[in-house]
Amino acid sequence: MALHIALAKGRIHKAVMNCLRDSGYDFSTYAEDSRKLIFEDTGKALKVTLVKSPDVAVYVERGAADIGIVGEDVLAEDCAGAAVYEVFDLGIGRCRMAVAAPQGRSIDRSRRLTVGTKYPRLARQYFAAKHHSVDIIKLNGSVELAPLVGLADVIVDIVETGNTLKANGLEVLVYFMDFSARMICNKVAFKVKYEEIQHLITIIGRKEIQ
Repeated sequence: MALHIALAKGRIHKAVMNCLRDSGYDFSTYAEDSRKLIFEDTGKALKVTLVKSPDVAVYVERGAADIGIVGEDVLAEDCAGAAVYEVFDLGIGRCRMAVAAPQGRSIDRSRRLTVGTKYPRLARQYFAAKHHSVDIIKLNGSVELAPLVGLADVIVDIVETGNTLKANGLEVLVYFMDFSARMICNKVAFKVKYEEIQHLITIIGRKEIQ
């Protein structure tokens, strides 16, 4: 029976699919620009389903997939409490969560802050640990705009290179979490398909995924 993988669509799925093909799995119908969402290798050892990042843990927890690969930031923000095992750090998609503000501005700890972010759960946890009262504004895109137009004092967002922040006149005040892509596993599948899962971890672990 094929090992079923739910992959987060985007950079993660492209990197993992390239790794699998380099390892000898033949996904003859797969192409990066394909609109297909389900692929099976010709040896029928692996079946891959491409899903949106927040849905990966849902597929795995509910048994629609045996394992999933998704960014750790998504697990922490959208899937906290999911009944899955985290079994492997792929070491790809490395990034950091940061508090950022317009250049030259610092955090005024004497007053309540307004924070713009795509990650309200993580932002609230960070400021609560600092005993700093905040109002969280959930944004879905272009978080960098929030302090520039007076919507927020600071933002909390994922930072990779920092180039986007710099281009918009922002700078990092503090980094507070590190993330990378993680493999998660359905609890039943971990027992029933343990050898297959360990074999896949070994294969991926040998490769330098880009």
